[in-house]
Amino acid sequence: MGDHHGHMHRPIQRGRNWPGPWRKTPGRILGTSLVRLYQLTLSGFVGNSCRHLPTCSEYAHEAIARHGLWAGGWMGLFRISRCGPFGTHGIDRVPEVLAPRYVWFMPWRYWRIGKRRGDPEI
Repeated sequence: MGDHHGHMHRPIQRGRNWPGPWRKTPGRILGTSLVRLYQLTLSGFVGNSCRHLPTCSEYAHEAIARHGLWAGGWMGLFRISRCGPFGTHGIDRVPEVLAPRYVWFMPWRYWRIGKRRGDPEI
């Protein structure tokens, strides 16, 4: 594990949130900061029992980072509502690009994004 000089190297640690590049707009910074604050404080009290991968807070963080506070916030909220005992489970990724039908003035359409009950396992 050391190099030829005898130095020890630690393995690269990845954070729990999406590491990809994203525009640092004020809304995105605010939204991702609120999610991160939840992860560092309240998440430990709620318990580690999310039925999805990535977890709901990781999904919300990535959705806000990729698609902005409005669209990502709705996607995160709808994901949390699907996470109950009778909801969905499994791998549920944030889409890289939103289809043209998902517009800001129709936020209820964001409900259809993500894994739904009865969808085949990926």
